[in-house]
Amino acid sequence: MHHPEENPWQITSEATIYDNPWINLTEYQVINPSGNPGIYGKVHFKNRAIGVIPLDEDMNTYLVGQYRFVIDQYSWEIPEGGGPLNEDPLEAAKRELLEETGLIAKNWTKILDMHLSNSVSDELSITYVATGLEQFEAEPEDTEQLMVHKVPFDEVYRMVCAGEIMDSVTVAAVLKVKLMLLENTLPV
Repeated sequence: MHHPEENPWQITSEATIYDNPWINLTEYQVINPSGNPGIYGKVHFKNRAIGVIPLDEDMNTYLVGQYRFVIDQYSWEIPEGGGPLNEDPLEAAKRELLEETGLIAKNWTKILDMHLSNSVSDELSITYVATGLEQFEAEPEDTEQLMVHKVPFDEVYRMVCAGEIMDSVTVAAVLKVKLMLLENTLPV
C-alpha cells in the first residue's frame, strides 16, 4: 500500500510540560496538514509495554489481577509490565513473567508488535507466547498487589469476547493467539 513519505506536520515550537522516570509530556505548536496553526500533545513512554501469554501443555494460561490506579478499577490481564527502551524486550518479558507469576519458560515466540494509542503517545507494545513452563516463586514489585489465576485459554478468549477483559495488550494478544491456533501457526 502506498503512503506519503513526507511528514505534513510542521513544528514551530515545543515545550516539556511534565517529566518523570516513566513518561514525558511535550506540547507542540504546529502547522497542521491543512496549513492552520494548532497544538499537539505527545506522551512519550520511557518503557515498552511487554506482555506474555504463558501456555502450559493443557492449554491453560495465567491471568494477573490487580487494581489499576489510572482507571480506578480492578483489571484481569496477561502478565505484563514495562521494559526499558535499552533492554532486550525478550529479557523484559522473561523478568515480567517471573515477577508476576513465578513462571520460567523454555520456549518464547514473539507474536505481536503494536502501538497502543498512536494519536497521543508513542507507546510500543511487544507480546510473546511462552511455553515449556516451570513454576517457581513469584517476585512482584513493591507497588504490585497481584492475584494470579490459572485459567483455560478458551475461557480467557470467552472473557475477552464478552468484554470482561478490557486491557488492550491482553485483548490483542488473546485474539492473535486464538487466530494462530485456528490457523495452526502457533508453536506449542
